[in-house]
Amino acid sequence: MKNNILLIALAAIIFIAGNAFFVVKEGETGIVFRLGEIVKADLEPGLHMKTPFVNNVRTFDARLQTLDAPPERYLTVEKKNLIVDSFAKWRIADSARFYTTMGGDIRLANMRLSQILKDGLRAEFGSRTVKEVIASQRDEITRAITAKARQDATAFGIEVVDVRIKRVDLPRDVSESVYRRMEAERKRVANELRSEGAEAAEKIRAEADRQRVVILAEAYRKAEAIRGEGDAKASEIYAQAYQKDADFFAFFKSLESYQAAFQGKDDILVLDPKSDYFRFMMRQDGEMIR
Repeated sequence: MKNNILLIALAAIIFIAGNAFFVVKEGETGIVFRLGEIVKADLEPGLHMKTPFVNNVRTFDARLQTLDAPPERYLTVEKKNLIVDSFAKWRIADSARFYTTMGGDIRLANMRLSQILKDGLRAEFGSRTVKEVIASQRDEITRAITAKARQDATAFGIEVVDVRIKRVDLPRDVSESVYRRMEAERKRVANELRSEGAEAAEKIRAEADRQRVVILAEAYRKAEAIRGEGDAKASEIYAQAYQKDADFFAFFKSLESYQAAFQGKDDILVLDPKSDYFRFMMRQDGEMIR
């Protein structure tokens, strides 16, 4: 009987000791409640002690959370629709406030933070043009939204670490219209370049033709000059040869003329046989050599 009492007492001690200690894991934070009232918050990872049956503990994930919001449409200052895809990084900064405002529900916190981001994006995009949003002020927008989200999320015990815009797209119908305008503009530029190229080609071709005419004319002039010099030189040689032996020169030129005039058996030349043309074909008695 005594042993049973000791065993019961030992079991009770072990049970009470087991309920007096609890562990907060790495990457978690916790809250200690006493009869439903928060008595200690933001517990660090490690072994902690509580009063059994009076205190209870609740832990939350203190690691970095990601809110990947679905793409939403926002109007710019020119009333143009843009589809914006964004995300945010956040974590629990004040576990007591997070519990009292969000009930410790991560899903509910994501929904509330998503609405804060939508309001911030709507305000930022509504004060800018499409060109400013896409080309030059993306970083400025994210900084402004991050600062506003941090300020608003503090009331829920949430720290917004960063907000980023993944992409900004035009609606499909607007994108097609923009692409058509871009295509038309590219075609206009291409046609303009082709026209300029054709004009330049015509100028080059005309210049080449002009140079060809000039070169041929110059070559013809030089050829004629050379031919004239050759003819003059030939005439000079002929004159010198004629002066050395006039009879032989006359005889030689007559033979060349005969050869040119009588190239075939059927060639006929109607002349007086006693004409001077045939004087080298006459014998001394006045008869033609046959």
